[in-house]
Amino acid sequence: MAVSLRSWVANEGGKHLVLMLWMGANTWLFLNTFLLYSTGQQYHYLYQMLGVGLCISRASASVLNLNCSLVLLPMCRSLLTFIRGVHMVSSRKTRRLLDKSKTFHVACGVAVCLFSVVHVSAHMVNMVNFSASYSDDFPALNLARYRGEDPKLILLTTIPGVTGVLLVLILLLIFISSSYCIRVSNYEIFWYTHNLFIVFYIILMVHMVGGALKYQTNIEAHPPGCLRPNHSSMEQHVDLDQLEDDDGRCREDAHFEPHRPQTWLWVSGPLCLYCVERFYRYTRSSAPVTIVAVIRHPCNVIELRMLKKNFKARPGQ
Repeated sequence: MAVSLRSWVANEGGKHLVLMLWMGANTWLFLNTFLLYSTGQQYHYLYQMLGVGLCISRASASVLNLNCSLVLLPMCRSLLTFIRGVHMVSSRKTRRLLDKSKTFHVACGVAVCLFSVVHVSAHMVNMVNFSASYSDDFPALNLARYRGEDPKLILLTTIPGVTGVLLVLILLLIFISSSYCIRVSNYEIFWYTHNLFIVFYIILMVHMVGGALKYQTNIEAHPPGCLRPNHSSMEQHVDLDQLEDDDGRCREDAHFEPHRPQTWLWVSGPLCLYCVERFYRYTRSSAPVTIVAVIRHPCNVIELRMLKKNFKARPGQ
C-alpha cells in the first residue's frame, strides 16, 4: 500500500495540489467580494435596494474573471512544450504536471459554466428588485426607468443585459459542443464552436460598460444612513433624539458613479499571450508537409508518416 501511495503522489499529487490551490483561490475571491458588497459603506444604498442578489452577482463575477483568465493558459501548447523542454524543468513531477494541462483547462471551463448560472440567476433577481424597489431618494442608483418596469424590458434595453444574453448563448454553444459524444462524432463542430471564444471575450469586455451597478463616492460628506431633511420610507426608522444631533445629518446629497470595467485587466494578458501563441502556430503550420505513408494497424490504429523541413520532434507534441 505504501508503494501504491507513493506512486499515486508521484503521478497525481501535483495535479490535485494545483486543483486544491485553484479551488482555494476561487473560494477566497468569492467570499471576499461577497463581504465587500454586503458590508462596504460605498454599497450601502445599493445593497438596501438589491439585497443579497447584489453580493452573489458580484462575487460570482469575480470568480468568472479569474477563471476566464486562467482557462486560456493551458491551451498555449507551444509555450507549454517550450517550458517542458527547458533544461531547468528537469523534474519528472513538473513534466507530468504540464502534461495534465488539459485537466486544468476543463476544470476552469466547468467553473465558468457553473458560476455563469449563479451570476445570471442573481442578476435576474437584481432586475426584479430594480423594478420593485425603485428608489425615489437616489434616482442615480436606479437601472429601471420607473417603478414596476418590466424586468424583461430592462434586460433587452441595457448594454449589460443584451451582452449578457449574447454571452450566455455563446457559452451554451461551447458547452454543448464540448460534450464527449459531439467531439467523437463530429470534431469539427467542437473545433469551430470553440473558436467562438474570441467573440466571447470581446463581448465580455464590453459587458460592464453600461454601469448598471454604482457605488457611493462621497462617504465622508454623506455617511450611509445619515439623516436627510426629506428622507422617505427607504431609510430605517431613526430615534427622534438623533434628530437633534447635527453630526448625524448629511452635509450633502449622496453621489454615485459606476465602476470602471475591470474584466479587461483580468483577461487581456492571457488573451494576448494566447493570440501570439496561435499566430506562431499558424506561421509554422504554413510550411508544406509531405505525407510519406499511411498504414492502418490492428485495433483501429493509424500510423501517419510525414516529412517537414527543419522539423524536430519535441516532448509534448
